[in-house]
Amino acid sequence: MAGLSEAEINSRLESVSGWSYEDGQITRTFSFDTFLGGIDFVGRVAQAAEDADHHPDIDIRYSNIKIAVSSHDVGGITDRDFNLAASVNGLA
Repeated sequence: MAGLSEAEINSRLESVSGWSYEDGQITRTFSFDTFLGGIDFVGRVAQAAEDADHHPDIDIRYSNIKIAVSSHDVGGITDRDFNLAASVNGLA
Protein backbone atom coordinates (compact mmCIF):
# COMPACT_ATOMS: atom_id res chain seq x y z
CA MET A 1 0.00 0.00 0.00
CA ALA A 2 1.45 3.35 -1.03
CA GLY A 3 1.55 6.39 1.19
CA LEU A 4 -0.67 9.35 0.37
CA SER A 5 0.74 12.71 -0.71
CA GLU A 6 0.32 15.71 1.56
CA ALA A 7 -2.34 17.10 -0.79
CA GLU A 8 -4.24 13.79 -0.65
CA ILE A 9 -3.98 13.74 3.14
CA ASN A 10 -5.31 17.28 3.46
CA SER A 11 -8.18 16.47 1.12
CA ARG A 12 -9.06 13.27 3.00
CA LEU A 13 -9.03 15.06 6.38
CA GLU A 14 -12.35 16.63 5.38
CA SER A 15 -13.91 13.16 5.58
CA VAL A 16 -12.86 12.53 9.22
CA SER A 17 -14.24 15.29 11.42
CA GLY A 18 -11.88 16.59 14.09
CA TRP A 19 -8.69 14.97 12.81
CA SER A 20 -5.56 16.90 11.82
CA TYR A 21 -2.21 16.10 10.24
CA GLU A 22 0.85 16.68 12.39
CA ASP A 23 4.31 15.16 12.64
CA GLY A 24 3.59 12.53 9.99
CA GLN A 25 0.44 11.25 11.70
CA ILE A 26 -3.25 12.01 11.68
CA THR A 27 -4.43 12.81 15.19
CA ARG A 28 -7.48 13.69 17.19
CA THR A 29 -8.04 14.31 20.89
CA PHE A 30 -11.32 13.14 22.42
CA SER A 31 -12.56 14.50 25.76
CA PHE A 32 -14.83 12.66 28.17
CA ASP A 33 -16.59 13.68 31.36
CA THR A 34 -14.71 11.16 33.48
CA PHE A 35 -11.51 9.13 33.51
CA LEU A 36 -13.48 5.90 33.25
CA GLY A 37 -15.42 7.24 30.28
CA GLY A 38 -12.12 7.79 28.51
CA ILE A 39 -10.82 4.36 29.48
CA ASP A 40 -14.02 2.74 28.19
CA PHE A 41 -13.44 4.54 24.87
CA VAL A 42 -9.83 3.30 24.77
CA GLY A 43 -11.08 -0.28 25.16
CA ARG A 44 -13.46 0.14 22.22
CA VAL A 45 -10.68 1.70 20.11
CA ALA A 46 -8.35 -1.16 21.03
CA GLN A 47 -10.89 -3.73 19.84
CA ALA A 48 -11.52 -1.86 16.57
CA ALA A 49 -7.77 -1.57 16.01
CA GLU A 50 -7.25 -5.26 16.68
CA ASP A 51 -10.08 -6.16 14.30
CA ALA A 52 -8.47 -3.97 11.62
CA ASP A 53 -4.95 -5.24 12.45
CA HIS A 54 -3.89 -1.58 12.50
CA HIS A 55 -2.85 -0.13 15.84
CA PRO A 56 -2.79 3.57 16.77
CA ASP A 57 -0.73 5.37 19.37
CA ILE A 58 -3.00 6.19 22.31
CA ASP A 59 -2.12 8.88 24.86
CA ILE A 60 -4.29 9.01 27.98
CA ARG A 61 -4.35 12.26 29.96
CA TYR A 62 -7.07 11.79 32.58
CA SER A 63 -10.27 12.16 30.50
CA ASN A 64 -8.52 13.39 27.33
CA ILE A 65 -7.55 10.66 24.90
CA LYS A 66 -5.29 11.46 21.95
CA ILE A 67 -5.29 8.98 19.08
CA ALA A 68 -2.47 9.15 16.52
CA VAL A 69 -2.44 6.98 13.40
CA SER A 70 0.13 6.35 10.69
CA SER A 71 1.31 3.40 8.62
CA HIS A 72 4.81 2.74 9.91
CA ASP A 73 5.40 0.04 7.31
CA VAL A 74 5.20 2.61 4.48
CA GLY A 75 6.49 5.58 6.45
CA GLY A 76 3.40 7.72 5.95
CA ILE A 77 -0.36 7.96 5.84
CA THR A 78 -2.47 5.46 3.89
CA ASP A 79 -6.11 4.61 3.31
CA ARG A 80 -5.89 2.27 6.33
CA ASP A 81 -5.23 5.25 8.58
CA PHE A 82 -8.29 7.11 7.35
CA ASN A 83 -10.42 3.97 7.65
CA LEU A 84 -9.34 3.55 11.28
CA ALA A 85 -9.91 7.26 11.99
CA ALA A 86 -13.46 6.97 10.65
CA SER A 87 -14.06 3.89 12.83
CA VAL A 88 -12.72 5.70 15.89
CA ASN A 89 -15.01 8.66 15.22
CA GLY A 90 -17.93 6.25 15.20
CA LEU A 91 -16.93 4.94 18.63
CA ALA A 92 -16.74 8.33 20.32
